[in-house]
Amino acid sequence: MNARQCRTFFERLQAHNPSPSTELNYRSPFELLIAVVLSAQATDTRVNKVTEVLFAMANTPQAILKLGQSQLEHYISSIGLYRNKASHIITLCQLLVQHHGGEVPNDRQALQALPGVGRKTANVILNTIFGHATIAVDTHIFRVANRTGLAPGKTVWLVEQQLLRVVPESFKQHAHHWLVLHGRYTCRARQPHCAHCVVHDLCEYAEKTASVLRRE
Repeated sequence: MNARQCRTFFERLQAHNPSPSTELNYRSPFELLIAVVLSAQATDTRVNKVTEVLFAMANTPQAILKLGQSQLEHYISSIGLYRNKASHIITLCQLLVQHHGGEVPNDRQALQALPGVGRKTANVILNTIFGHATIAVDTHIFRVANRTGLAPGKTVWLVEQQLLRVVPESFKQHAHHWLVLHGRYTCRARQPHCAHCVVHDLCEYAEKTASVLRRE
């Protein structure tokens, strides 16, 4: 996909969804951080159901620590790997209180020093909360970038670097959310909705659905 096609790609995603946002429910940077940590190998819908109850009881590092790990496990037990996630969250809260005054830091290194926070989670926080032009490559974005030819790469890191190189500056702020939502609802892993895709003519996917091929 060349530079002109790439710009058109994002112009269309923007026209289709001018103000994209995460589907995780949150009211503070800390709530989003916890939600993203919980979202690993879990759907946003499931995470939102869990955090709706959890955050009503405890939605600050201090409150989570007061709740304790066993009670935290109880609230998040319907999410996969909940025991490991509860352990990470408790230690994460301790570090936030000890080193950051209970606030979520606006710094990649500090974020990635927290248990359960890798590069992808740090990118989500930096982009969504602090407005950094970062792109968190999850399974949806990895698939879209490779399938469409937008930013092909064999690893998450390579795809991220390619996206940062090819996405026009004016679209980088929202590129993460546009690509996630496109991969979640249109460019799905199985049975992608090519016939309803706003960028189907730009896409290099060799197996576009027959209905699109007929339309083209």
